[in-house]
Amino acid sequence: MRKSKVLAKWRDNQFARFCGMGHVLPFYIRYAAHYQFDGIWLDMEHRNFDAREIQHLLALCHLYDIDCMIRPPTVQRTRLYRFLEDGASGLMIPFVSDAEMARQIVAATKFPPIGNRGLDGAGLDCNFGGDTWIPDSTFITDANRETFIVAQIETPEAVANAEEIAAVSGIDCLFVGPGDLGLRLDTYPELGMTVDEAVAQVAAACDKHGKVWGRTASSIDEVDRYRQQGSLMIPHGGDFALMNVLKDASAELDEMLAD
Repeated sequence: MRKSKVLAKWRDNQFARFCGMGHVLPFYIRYAAHYQFDGIWLDMEHRNFDAREIQHLLALCHLYDIDCMIRPPTVQRTRLYRFLEDGASGLMIPFVSDAEMARQIVAATKFPPIGNRGLDGAGLDCNFGGDTWIPDSTFITDANRETFIVAQIETPEAVANAEEIAAVSGIDCLFVGPGDLGLRLDTYPELGMTVDEAVAQVAAACDKHGKVWGRTASSIDEVDRYRQQGSLMIPHGGDFALMNVLKDASAELDEMLAD
């Protein structure tokens, strides 16, 4: 089974390089791997992909040896582990607000004795049976070790339960979504909490339980600030930034045509 570059970094207490992708862009995977990113965050919560497109993109991630972390549009258990069967290295689960939901996610995505994932043994993750239909296969152990689960902290309830969520075996990272969390904190000002205070609370919970924490950032300066605070997961770079290529090209054409 392919080894996760992201988990290798985290287990060595190193920062994992993530970029984002929300469209079917095969070339983007090749370039991300070439420029030394460890993982691609593939967003299915807010973007639309069909099953064959996902399989195609995951196969390319394996070809170019880069992790793919899918943010799924569902927590339906068989759909979650199908993404792993198709080759995803990890899953980012939106709106994990308590430890019970975290345990349900682990149960769906990890094999016994950690969870209760169903076994097929014929997907890309196990070399289409080549790593399972052999004597003394280690696929079960390998799959539990080389896949990761990121729980998104996006509600005040999740912040309050951060320590209990971080304590769940099988959860590897707590990731603050400042957009959704900030919206809810602004909606209920009586809670008296800022996003930065929430991040600090989540970071402390992760430090206590030996888990990674992360969040989004709007600039490289913010990335550095959160990294200095101990975060090992701050995505930087995404396919929407490609609009700047066209913006710059258009400006160059404007300058040329003005002559």
